[in-house]
Amino acid sequence: MIDGAARATERLAEDRALLGRTSTAERVAAILRERITEGMFAPGTRLSEESIGSALGVSRNTLREAFRLLSHERLLVHELNRGVFVRRLTESDVVDLYRVRRLVECAAIRQAAKPSAEALAALREAVGSAELAAREQRWEDVGTANMRFHQAIVRLAASPRLDETMSRLLAELRLCFLEMNNPRAFHEPYLWRNRDILQLIETGDTEGAERLLDSYLTDAEHHLVQAHP
Repeated sequence: MIDGAARATERLAEDRALLGRTSTAERVAAILRERITEGMFAPGTRLSEESIGSALGVSRNTLREAFRLLSHERLLVHELNRGVFVRRLTESDVVDLYRVRRLVECAAIRQAAKPSAEALAALREAVGSAELAAREQRWEDVGTANMRFHQAIVRLAASPRLDETMSRLLAELRLCFLEMNNPRAFHEPYLWRNRDILQLIETGDTEGAERLLDSYLTDAEHHLVQAHP
């Protein structure tokens, strides 16, 4: 069986093609952020410069700059004489993340009176992917699909800056999700809520969708805080 670190390195080797000829620290950071959002790197994991740099085909300096960028995003932490590690969130981090999520996601829904066909398709795809993963008992994948759903909610605002902000928030929040001992118990109760929010948006009931989302986020925050180690 391939361990988590080996799987992550193999995945990064596949990501090498995404860098192209104009490899930059920002692109490396974007790839690592995406893999953190997908749960490839658990909180507390030490990131090996040698294995990640080799997998992506980038220099040590480029990789260190990417690590620095992600440290500013609170995803990584540098420990003197020990290396770079995926960060563990505190309870106050969780509370603050949900404070920001309410401001961003609820505002996005308020502007979604006439969502584009593309935006609705992204929401439907995320809901469908989560429900399929749940039926197949792939609970980490349910978490990933849930992330995609909330990213799609923010895209309703049609703001590239908000999209970027949300991608960083979700990557940071995933670190907290990965600390949960029972991912099914956490993710399963929210599947039907995602479906209900989608249906309200489809029918133009943005007020109802916003109320449901606000309640959803409050319950999720309490759940995470209570389970926080």
